[in-house]
Amino acid sequence: MFEIKRYTPEQADEWNQFVAASKNGTFLFDRRYMDYHADRFEDHSLMFYDDGRLMAVLPAHKSGDTLCSHNGLTYGGLVMSPRLTVVQALQLFRELNDCLRGDGFRHVSYKCIPWIYHRLSAEEDLYALYHECRARIVARDFATNVFLSGNMRWERVRRRGVARAQKAGVSIECSDDYSAFWEVLTQNLQQKYGVKPVHTLQEIELLHGRFPENIRLYQAVKDGTVVGGVVLYITPQVVHAQYSSATPEGKKLGAIDLLYNRIFSDFGNYPYFDFGRSTEHPDGSGLNEQLVFQKEGFGGRGLCYDIYEYDL
Repeated sequence: MFEIKRYTPEQADEWNQFVAASKNGTFLFDRRYMDYHADRFEDHSLMFYDDGRLMAVLPAHKSGDTLCSHNGLTYGGLVMSPRLTVVQALQLFRELNDCLRGDGFRHVSYKCIPWIYHRLSAEEDLYALYHECRARIVARDFATNVFLSGNMRWERVRRRGVARAQKAGVSIECSDDYSAFWEVLTQNLQQKYGVKPVHTLQEIELLHGRFPENIRLYQAVKDGTVVGGVVLYITPQVVHAQYSSATPEGKKLGAIDLLYNRIFSDFGNYPYFDFGRSTEHPDGSGLNEQLVFQKEGFGGRGLCYDIYEYDL
């Protein structure tokens, strides 16, 4: 039988140490990352102990009578110890559901951690979701990732972009100054989609300061001006493009192609590169075919991000 505890800030160190040693956690579940927007969510994260040993944590928040894991993160779900077995996972979900019913919850929304982020196989939760919870998929998002040692050849248009940028004298640099790129990114998102970046400039600077090895900015520079950039989220298995954008001049010059050429070279020892999602609606519909075409041109292929729901 598991002892289930509600997370409190006093347990931050224990939580963070567990996530770092887990088989499927990333720095997005570190409380120093999660709590940057704590004012937007009513936290209801849980910790699961077996005979006094922490075996799993669930980053989660309350939304009405629904427990969500987690609407403020790219992915959520159960973060597991390498020691957690599938039999224990089934038991954990049974006891979790009993606990949630007792706390007045009626529904659970569960955003899975995509398998490429797992350091060890970690789909015990998916088995339990189906067989113990009778969960159903309510959203399936489409992302594009590159198996970096797979030697997928870039499409000709992408290779030509690299050559064009090099000929024009575009240079690639790593930077700790996010302000110039954030202006480029914000203008592009506003003009194309009428939205702002998920993070403000102040928030991304704060997070970079907390995780300087995990959050990095690569910029394309032409004659001293930033014409493009990519913000990377770096986890043990995956290098993820959190933001990617270029000015009109940068697009003409092939700045994005040159950026990814450099990034793939610098991170060639990592298993995967994740370009992220290319859909326009919360349920994963509305595939942006032009964006997918660009990502596939770099050798990318499909990966699904799933959201499950079930009733208690």
